[in-house]
Amino acid sequence: MILVYISSQNGISKSAFEAVTYARKLDSEVCVLTCGSASEAQLSAFGQYGAQKVLVDRKIDGSDAQQLTKLISQYAQELNASTLVFTHDFVGKAIAPRVSVKLKAGMVAGAIALPEANGSIKVNVFSGKASGFVKVNSSVRIISLLANSIPLELNETACKVEEITANTGDSKIKVISVKKPDGAIPLPEAEIVVSAGRGLKGPENWGMVETLAQTLGAATACSRPVADIGWRPHHEHVGQTGVAIRPNLYIAIGISGAIQHLAGVNGSKVIVVVNTDKEAPFFKAADYGVIGDAFDVIPKLNAALVKFKAANN
Repeated sequence: MILVYISSQNGISKSAFEAVTYARKLDSEVCVLTCGSASEAQLSAFGQYGAQKVLVDRKIDGSDAQQLTKLISQYAQELNASTLVFTHDFVGKAIAPRVSVKLKAGMVAGAIALPEANGSIKVNVFSGKASGFVKVNSSVRIISLLANSIPLELNETACKVEEITANTGDSKIKVISVKKPDGAIPLPEAEIVVSAGRGLKGPENWGMVETLAQTLGAATACSRPVADIGWRPHHEHVGQTGVAIRPNLYIAIGISGAIQHLAGVNGSKVIVVVNTDKEAPFFKAADYGVIGDAFDVIPKLNAALVKFKAANN
């Protein structure tokens, strides 16, 4: 039995379905545990990816990590789960280690692949600059999965949604307000990201970045200096001190590629760099590079993509 904990505070994310897909590849018996106010229809959608059951505690809002630790530990023991799967996001990072201690279960943080034949699991190390393998020898193991590490895979299964009430005590956390970032595609969920830096010379020139992102169905991002000087909101800052992302395609426009920025994006499947400086460090990490002026290259790239889409739709 695999138990997957899903946070549904801000809706159900793509990474949640990835976690269920991952769990189903580990075992044919998958149960999802969550809390909050997600509808039965939303929760039953986990059955599309192989979950047979969803347990939901409506009395817990999911803001208190200690309360969630009690909930997950209780049901892991009741269900005799051999593996617990979390998404490796803010919530997973707060809860999975606590559950690991409570259950005396070995933990693999930030998995990026299914287990090898010997049971070891591939993870990113040194901010994604290298890979390592972690093997758990305890009877129960915990795995937190990095977003966009495995493709979604439909595995239609009859899924029953069951409401539960766990003995977790009252929450010690009081939520005063919630501020959600603008934008249709959250950065950690985006499969394509168009990002730009100081090479754009000012916030008034960001229109071409947003136009390209719209053409590609991508999220927009920026380097830290751009966020620090107020050209773009801080929630768009990607890098070691910002949001770490793993899109299928990352387009960096006018970004030199400092090591702190690379640490947050080098998990991208494909990196495309546009820069006038042929010595920019980013070219060493890029799969494709264009040495040229963004103000010339990006409009032409967007026009070519628009033409291609029109011809192939």
